[in-house]
Amino acid sequence: MKVLFATTNLAKTRKYKEELKEKGIELITIKDLDFKLNIDENGKNAIENAYIKAKAYYDATKITTIGMDNCLFIEELPEEKQPGTHVRRVNGKELTDEEMIEYYTNLIKEYGGKLTAKWVYGMVICNGEETKEYSWSKSNFYLVDKPCQKRNPGYPLDSISVMPENNKYWLELTDEEKRKNKEKGNKDEVVEFIVNNI
Repeated sequence: MKVLFATTNLAKTRKYKEELKEKGIELITIKDLDFKLNIDENGKNAIENAYIKAKAYYDATKITTIGMDNCLFIEELPEEKQPGTHVRRVNGKELTDEEMIEYYTNLIKEYGGKLTAKWVYGMVICNGEETKEYSWSKSNFYLVDKPCQKRNPGYPLDSISVMPENNKYWLELTDEEKRKNKEKGNKDEVVEFIVNNI
């Protein structure tokens, strides 16, 4: 079965593609369709933006569609500087991965060099008859003003994310250390949500 992942972020697709393939689900992306809708992601949170994407692409393709979005909250920042749903869009500009690293490291420097952060994720599946939603979060980590050398294309802030348990960058954790950091919303749970709701 083909399912459309309404994203151009290949890192998001890579994260789930192999596990879903093992379950008989072929994950295709906007790039595979060779067209892109101009969608105003004006939702107030990750679930609303995920719904906007899933519904728009389902309506255009009639293929069961997954929409996903994430919001970033940084404890020490005032409300007007919170990234929220606009993690990549800053002052009206869509930032590249490297521009994001530069922007956020400068912002973190302004506020002392280390800030407490939380990601909130939303996923919506639209099949034309109903929509199913799932939300999870990743908290208890810091954003720091000095990036590590490693990069995760599509997830640039992984380069400045430090896990307090072992004071290591997320990208430098071993698989075993990552397993110990599992919370609700780990890859297996997200794959299970997709399989059970398409």
